[in-house]
Amino acid sequence: MEITGRILAILPMQSGTSARGEWKKQEYVIEHSLDQQYPRKMCFNLWGDNIDKFNIQQGQEVTVSFDIDCREYNGRWYNDIRAWRVVPQTNSVPPQQPVAPDFGQQGLGDVPTYAAPAAPASSQMASAEDAASDLPF
Repeated sequence: MEITGRILAILPMQSGTSARGEWKKQEYVIEHSLDQQYPRKMCFNLWGDNIDKFNIQQGQEVTVSFDIDCREYNGRWYNDIRAWRVVPQTNSVPPQQPVAPDFGQQGLGDVPTYAAPAAPASSQMASAEDAASDLPF
């Protein structure tokens, strides 16, 4: 299955030792159906090396491929939503990671511009003619 949405929360990492060795698990909350009046939330998890491999950031928009499994423990049933692939959306930038301003190029994203406001077209024409008459040649 697959879902696209924005990462709302990153829960604390869990780790331990089992009969098979060391393990670690991280859970994430994703909000999907962003275009609807009542967006839905889902908690999914990543295991082992996938945590570092996908490097999910809060606020990031991602597409998550996952499997759903259910297991019984002491008479109760638990769902497990385990992600196996996370692909960041190309148009998203996590809000926690500040974008370094590039002052060499104006008009990019949150880069401040310090240009004066444009003058009306009629005054631009007059100032262009005045500038041409001030030339020494």
